[in-house]
Amino acid sequence: MKIIWHWLILSAIVYALTYFLPGKIVIDHIYLVLVIGACLMFIRMVIDPVINLLSIPMNILTLGIFSVLINAGIFYSLSYIISGFHILDFKTAFIGSLIVWACDWFLGKIIR
Repeated sequence: MKIIWHWLILSAIVYALTYFLPGKIVIDHIYLVLVIGACLMFIRMVIDPVINLLSIPMNILTLGIFSVLINAGIFYSLSYIISGFHILDFKTAFIGSLIVWACDWFLGKIIR
């Protein structure tokens, strides 16, 4: 049940990003919000731990800032993978990934 809540929370956060960053993050159809949320959840559960494990030396050198760039890169790459989801530039993806991370962390603390 927690996985479904996490998926819905990520989807709602991505949907809210279209209003916080209008014109910079565009979602063509409403059902794509659920697809984006599912992809983000899959990446964070499966792929992100492997990437973070491989990037430990860079995280140590940059005091963890490299992880933020990795998350922004993953968020930006979703716009290339999912047709109908568009992010204007990497700066927007960086800001969007920070908002997604902060909201996901905060709401995750409330649900647990």
